[in-house]
Amino acid sequence: MIQTMSSHIRDINLWESGALKIKWVRDHMPLLDGIEKDFMATQPFKGLKIALSVHMEAKTARLCLCLAAGGAEMYATGCNPLSTQDDVAAALVHEGLNVFAIHGATMEEYEDDLRRVLEVGPNIIIDDGGDLVTLIHREFPELLPGVIGGCEETTTGILRLKAMDRAGKLTFPMMLVNDADCKHLFDNRYGTGQSVWNGINRTTNLIVAGKDVVVAGYGLCGKGIAMRAKGLGARVIVTEVDPVKALEAAMDGFRVMPMADAAPFGDLFVTATGCKDVITPAELLQMKDGAICCNAGHFDVEVDVAWLREHAVEHHPARQNIEAFTLENGRTLYILGEGRLVNLAAGDGHPAEIMDMSFAIQALSARYLVEHRSELVGKLHNVPAEIDHEVASRKLASWGVRIDTLTPEQHLYIYGE
Repeated sequence: MIQTMSSHIRDINLWESGALKIKWVRDHMPLLDGIEKDFMATQPFKGLKIALSVHMEAKTARLCLCLAAGGAEMYATGCNPLSTQDDVAAALVHEGLNVFAIHGATMEEYEDDLRRVLEVGPNIIIDDGGDLVTLIHREFPELLPGVIGGCEETTTGILRLKAMDRAGKLTFPMMLVNDADCKHLFDNRYGTGQSVWNGINRTTNLIVAGKDVVVAGYGLCGKGIAMRAKGLGARVIVTEVDPVKALEAAMDGFRVMPMADAAPFGDLFVTATGCKDVITPAELLQMKDGAICCNAGHFDVEVDVAWLREHAVEHHPARQNIEAFTLENGRTLYILGEGRLVNLAAGDGHPAEIMDMSFAIQALSARYLVEHRSELVGKLHNVPAEIDHEVASRKLASWGVRIDTLTPEQHLYIYGE
């Protein structure tokens, strides 16, 4: 028997708070509103089960309701134990969806919730970080024939998918949603750039202007974080392993140096690489007293928080979502959100208008999988250009923005057909 989130909720009125959050984002996500109306009319997911593992907050709830409106039987969980908002989960349960998530879950509880959304035998998987896809291949091989395909939201998840595909372990088609232009160009850069600083600022209540901010990684997420830090008045240092991205950061006006050199200068460190061991004990020991570290990468492996827990001579909560670690050298360092995604562990995540675009691509990509299930060859698939263009056109229309179109003669000149 499926046990839903309702069994975790003691306060039966908790859902009302979540419903208000969902209504707020609904009013600021016109793309999903339009897609939901289309789905209600066409029922593309009728008779299908969708398993979803995305940060369980209001914008994700809006996506779940959109997919359910299209006929899907929804089974949803989070993708980070600290980003789940219990009131939002309760609101989805109140709407009749199957939800398995609770804020602050242990890793064992988190993985059990992943298993619960998979054991129903999903036909489509919506993943954020690759945990569902990895787990179904490892523990539920008997369910793999029933999976039409899936959609992956993040850079980290796509890297995991590519590794699985190279190893010959990926058995069903996956849409690389993060690589769609209307996802990574806006979500990663503008969404991450704003939401990371929203999380940092409201958690610390400290000024950014005049401080040295070290941003690790200069992909689109790092670009957004560095750009917003500069706008807040910080002196920005970028660390990179890619010479092209490092050169780009230098030409954008930022100081570029190795993390070992940046460690003594930084007042605030933000990692955004998607890799592990970005800030190691060697760098932590070089940081100034009062330095603050946080992570904007998907997994909590970029800052070595485990080493701090083991070697700090004193460890205590300094403020909600801030831990203080005093080292043997007498310096105290602060970690935000346990080293997990700071914009979600210590904030509300990306703005609704940004996630409207990203989740519109998710919804349309899921429909594409269903409509083209017999045609898809291979396992990794880019989001078709027509979906990108549809999302961009819907977004412009929602802003009242009009653009030019090519004349037939221009089209022939450019494309030769």
